Order: sequence, then C-alpha cells, then structure tokens
Amino acid sequence: MAGIFQRTPKLWTALRHLSPHSTLSSTATTRLSPVDLHTPFLTCSSGQFLAATCKLHGAGAGGLKPSPAAAPERLPFSRVTQEDLVFFRKILPGRTITDPDLLESSNVDWLKTVRGSSELLLRPQTTEEVSQILSYCNSRNLAVNPQGGNTGLVGGSVPVYDEIILSTALMNNILTFDSISGILTCQAGCVLENLSLYLEERDYIMPLDLGAKGSCQIGGNVATNAGGLRLLRYGSLHGTVLGLEVVLADGRVLDCLAALRKDNTGYDLKQLFIGSEGTLGVITAVSVLCPRKPKSVNVVFLGCETFEQLLRTFQLCKGMLGEILSAFEFLDSECMRLLNTHLKLSNPISECPFYVVIETSGSDPTHDGEKLHNFLEEAMTSSLVTDGTVATEESKIKTLWSMRERVTEALTHDGFTYKYDISLPVERIYQLVTDMRQHLGDRARSVVGYGHVGDGNLHLNITSPAKDPSLLAAIEPFIYEWTASCQGSISAEHGLGLKKRNYIYYSKPSQAVALMGNIKAMLDPKGILNPYKTLPDNLK
Repeated sequence: MAGIFQRTPKLWTALRHLSPHSTLSSTATTRLSPVDLHTPFLTCSSGQFLAATCKLHGAGAGGLKPSPAAAPERLPFSRVTQEDLVFFRKILPGRTITDPDLLESSNVDWLKTVRGSSELLLRPQTTEEVSQILSYCNSRNLAVNPQGGNTGLVGGSVPVYDEIILSTALMNNILTFDSISGILTCQAGCVLENLSLYLEERDYIMPLDLGAKGSCQIGGNVATNAGGLRLLRYGSLHGTVLGLEVVLADGRVLDCLAALRKDNTGYDLKQLFIGSEGTLGVITAVSVLCPRKPKSVNVVFLGCETFEQLLRTFQLCKGMLGEILSAFEFLDSECMRLLNTHLKLSNPISECPFYVVIETSGSDPTHDGEKLHNFLEEAMTSSLVTDGTVATEESKIKTLWSMRERVTEALTHDGFTYKYDISLPVERIYQLVTDMRQHLGDRARSVVGYGHVGDGNLHLNITSPAKDPSLLAAIEPFIYEWTASCQGSISAEHGLGLKKRNYIYYSKPSQAVALMGNIKAMLDPKGILNPYKTLPDNLK
C-alpha cells in the first residue's frame, strides 16, 4: 500500500478531494476476412503476418507503382464558361467568388496534402439557392465539390481538378430548438462549437464533440458520419440525427427533416446520406437529438505501464462507472513526447508508456464522485495504473483534455504526416502500432498511436521529414492488409474521400461496393457530386 502511495501521490490526493470522509481499503480463432484481398495472409498472428508482408512490400523494391490514393484522370465534365458565371452571379449576387486569392484556402485541404484547381466558389444561403445551383450544374454537366468547414483528413472536402466549390458556410442559421425534447434543427453550415455554445445556454449539449469543433460544420459532420469523443456515451450520428434535408444532384429537394424519435414508415432514407461524403446529395439542414447538459463532469488522466493494463482499466471502468462514463481515450508515450517537444505542454503526471483520459458526466456530483473514487481506488490497489490526476474544475478539465485533443496539432510540427483512422477489435488496437514500428524501422521519424478505446478506434500517425513515396509504399497496403486480417475497418470515422477510395475492398465485399455504385448511379447518374471520392475507380 505504501508503494502505491509513493507512485501515485497526485491521484491519492485527488481521491481524498473527491471523497474526504472515505477510507482507502488495502485489499483490493481468427475468422477469414470476407473481402478479396488477393494476398496469401489472412491471419491475426502478428509475427507471421509481419514476415509475409515484409517479403511482399519491403523496402528496396524497384519501380514504385502509382499509389491507389493518387488522383485518377479527369472525367469529361464541362468547364465553367462566362455564360455560367452570368447565371451564378444572378442567383448569388456578391457570393460568386472567382478571385484566386479567396479561392486558395478552399482549394487546399487541412493537411495541405491535396490541392485542387477550382476557379469558382459559390456561397449559397438557402436550400432554394443550392437547388438552383445543382439543377443548373446537372444540366450543364458541371462537377460540384460540396464543402463545409474543410477539416477532412482524406481529401474528400476539396476539389481534385476544377470542380465548382459549393460552400455551406453561409447556411449557418439555427431554425428551431425544442427545450422539452432536446431536438435541434439547423442549417448545415452551423459550426459545431457555435451549436454547442447555443445549447449550453439552454442546459443541453451536442451529442458530438470533435477536436475540430471550432471550424467543422454540422453538415460536414453528418456527411462524413464523424465520431469524436462522445460516441461511447451517446452513440453515432446514425442514431442521434433524426432528420435531414438534402438537395439531390438534379436539384430536387428531399425533405426528410423529421423531428420525431420514432418513425417506422418505409425506408429510412436519411441513413443513405449520413457518411456518404457529399457523393449522393448536398445536406442543407439537420435535426439532431441533443442530451441534457450534465451537472457533474470529472476528468481523470492516468498512466499505465502496459497496454494490457490499459485494457483491464477500461474493463474495470465500464463495470464500475457504468452510466456516467462518457469517454475513454488513450495516447502513447510518443504522443506525449510530441506534445512536450512541439507544443511545450507539460505532462501532468509521471512518465508512463501509456496514458488514459477518462471523462464522467452525470446529474449528481456526490454520486458521481463516489463512483469515481471507488473506481480509482480499485484501479490503484490492483496496480492497473501507476500515476494519475483528477480534474473537476472547468479550466483544469480543459487542460487535461488538451493532452488528447492537441496530438493532431503536435504532429503537424513533426514533419509530413501519414494519417490512418482504423477500427479494430479493442484488444488488437495497439498491436498495429507495434507492428508498424517494426515494419518501418528507421524509415519513419515517428510512429504514434492514440484514439478512442471505448469504440475500438485507433488513430495511427506516421511522420517523416518530407513527403516520401517510398515510405508511403511501405505503409500501404501493409496497414490495410493488417487491418483486414483482423476484420477491422480501414476508416473508422474519417471517411474514404480521395485517398482511401480504392482501398474500400479491404473492408467491404464486392457485392456491397457494387450496390453502392448502383445507388450512386440512381441518385447522381451524371456523377457530378464530389467525383473521384468514396467509391473506387473501377467498380467490380
């Protein structure tokens, strides 16, 4: 017991703060993937998999093939003419942008890895204007790139060539809010953080929380089925989005903007557009079910010696915190090194191989504090954690959350970043990071892992001094083959966009992808909506 006290003084102090009158007790077969990978290995045994893959995809192979993530040839869409500009300026006076300087930021993705060459940015304010734009573009065979906050990480939010950029930034009105049901209806261009602030004033919160909340838009969140930090507690947007208004490729407006929690009349068409990345229609309005703002929020930052201990902590956490558990995030020591080096963020606890951010939220501070105290006591007496600290004040909560939320920012200072967003069985999450480090050796500057343990979502990031085609060839398809061998998903929450479109078969069988192609052809027969994205170049 004395040893635990010595190793975790901050956490014991926090425990006493949470429960000043309490006393501390001294006791305390892998299945084959359904996808056609055309590879000789479909096993989750890391050693065998690594050996086979190194042989097929190792360094030194001459003649690098073009990456499947590269842009395909331009499709035969029309080009914008002066007559087109006259039409757009008539319906969007002052909001038809052709100035190259103003277009620059809309042509480049957040990571600055994909750059389009669009010469036209349209900024509608209403659904009717979007309808007029798409009706005209469909008749003229002009390709359109719908764009929200442009925070995507897979090249889905910017043009590949000269597609017209249709920005929803000015469609930022909150339409209605029902304070009894908690149902919010708003235009697609509302920034997530602004919605959160609006709701907090009314004692509610958004069911979605993202690191990019200051610039991402709710329409883009829905179009990419963004996950984020609260998915463990509130579920995905497939459950919390109650209705959508969508403009189809030919300009027809599909009004499924229901504000009902139950509606079992026919097919649930809105689900087609959640996660479709703007390839089936342009989302113009959203209705979403919002939970009540919790009266008690606690954040715990813990350190673990092994990933196995981290997983056992998660298991204990689910059992002991139950309904108040709202987030369980992790980052490794390499993430902490980057936070220290590039952002000068200090480690709030002693150095550990793994760190955990746990958030609880509930309605009774006393009840929640007692549950958290019991959990932390058990975690420490079981030697699952080696150090930790607890925050209950808002400023300190933000400080602890920044250790997780600012990892992406720290990576941008470490060099060119290859980003991967993978779903795996929870027990396999970190093995991919370990195997990738072994596979790449000294070819990468950093290989880091962090993410959402609660829903099995790993963010694997690899940095190098500069963009390196040979390094990319070593990473891909190794990472996708590894993921498929464990029946994981190559995209947990970022989407496929341009960069991952041709890797879809690692996660979906050919029949499913073919059906997606049929749906696309039915809703957008000319293919004008966000071309070159989501679906593979050659449908099987």
